[in-house]
Amino acid sequence: MPIAARAKLPARLLVLAAAGLVATVSGCDATSGPTAAAPTANSDVRQVTVVGSGEVKGTPDTLNVNASIEFTAPDVTGAMNQVSDRQLGVVNALVEAGVDRKDISTTEVSLQPQFAPTTDSTAIVGYRASNSIDVKIRQLDAASQALALIVSTGGNATRINNVNYSIEDDSQLVRDARSRAFNDAKDRAEQYAQLSGLSLGNVISISEVAGTAPPVPMQRGGAEMAMAAPVPVEPGQQSVGFSVTVIWELD
Repeated sequence: MPIAARAKLPARLLVLAAAGLVATVSGCDATSGPTAAAPTANSDVRQVTVVGSGEVKGTPDTLNVNASIEFTAPDVTGAMNQVSDRQLGVVNALVEAGVDRKDISTTEVSLQPQFAPTTDSTAIVGYRASNSIDVKIRQLDAASQALALIVSTGGNATRINNVNYSIEDDSQLVRDARSRAFNDAKDRAEQYAQLSGLSLGNVISISEVAGTAPPVPMQRGGAEMAMAAPVPVEPGQQSVGFSVTVIWELD
């Protein structure tokens, strides 16, 4: 019996040793070798970024006029009444000449005290009142006569602050300019793809910057423009432009 008991001891040790060996091998298996990092999205996509531009020209169809009536009088009431009466006459004359009343809007009414012409004087010697309007003249063939009507009706109190042409609806010009800008960018991208021995793939992103040319103001005038003859004006042309940045895949 003692011999049998001694015979069993090595068997138990062998089993434990085997279990320890298995655990050690399994542990080595789980952590063996370096762990590869997950690839970044689109990290291997070849790209080309280009900037294209497009511009189209159109003929303005609206003349915008900002005109004021200005009077100086010894008292507030006198100054304001003169300005109001004269500006009302200008507005009525424009409406009678065919300008839609909704195209005439008041932009500013001001009343300021006038001081004696000395640097330290606080004595008020009068009041200067002004009333400004914006006028949209849509019939360009009548624009010259409308300007002459403003200055002749307003008389020496007339101030022409700004005159410029604009395009009322430039949506089609914008579409044309955008198409030209994109096509210009695509032509450039295709050339770069060809030079690099590749072909143009899908568009990745598009961003644009509008480059619409602002209305060009005409020369400012004053009471010296008061004349019966039509004022010569020319609409010329205006530009609508876009700059677009496009990123393509390269295959």
